[in-house]
Amino acid sequence: MQSIKVLATDSTNLFLRELFREQPSIENCYVVTEEQTKGKGQMGASWVSKKGENLTFSILLNDLNLKIDEQFKLSAIVASSIIEVLKKHNIPKLNIKWPNDILAEQLKICGVLIENILINGRVGSSIIGIGLNVNQQDFEDLAKASSLKKLTGVHFDLEYLLKQLVNTIEKNIYDKKDWAIEAILEEYYKSLFRLEKPSTFEFPTGIRKTGIIKKVSKQGRLIVLFEDNVLNEFDIKEVKLLY
Repeated sequence: MQSIKVLATDSTNLFLRELFREQPSIENCYVVTEEQTKGKGQMGASWVSKKGENLTFSILLNDLNLKIDEQFKLSAIVASSIIEVLKKHNIPKLNIKWPNDILAEQLKICGVLIENILINGRVGSSIIGIGLNVNQQDFEDLAKASSLKKLTGVHFDLEYLLKQLVNTIEKNIYDKKDWAIEAILEEYYKSLFRLEKPSTFEFPTGIRKTGIIKKVSKQGRLIVLFEDNVLNEFDIKEVKLLY
């Protein structure tokens, strides 16, 4: 896969979107930067990363040919792939926090933002943006953030780790994208944070309720059983898991 390296950019996802717009026949590639000035997470949340200490990159994958209602396959495969790579480096207590944040010892180490490109009513291409805290050790006021080095004491080779992640994600997506969603979710559930455990959820109104994560729908909605014995489904930002 072709690699593109830039010293700084607003957003690696935006960089690839503009590249794809200019060259719609471009082959699979990824862009990595030392400094991302306007990195974004889910629903516009910012992603802050210290220059040269972490991995901020995006992958463009083509010829996916997925139905629109199968988009969550990509999110689940990517999250499980990141877990797969990090396990090889003995990162402790890894989990996926719905939909695709990666936690280690209940601290956030990685965020994922996927932007799909529709072609003839199907997902034709996908831009997968990843921010992974690697060697950074100071997170200022971010009490629930950490990094691979902070967790293990090991200084990581960014280039080596990047290639592992890119190759694993690319291989797993093409190998598994045509699997039934149930098989993909089965793998995803192995790492899903707080699955089947009583947890506290906060709603946009500030109200908090105790519930249990039961599963994730085929479309990626979180399904929670609350104390009134009713199952509720939520999209991103409709509910917040407190931990």
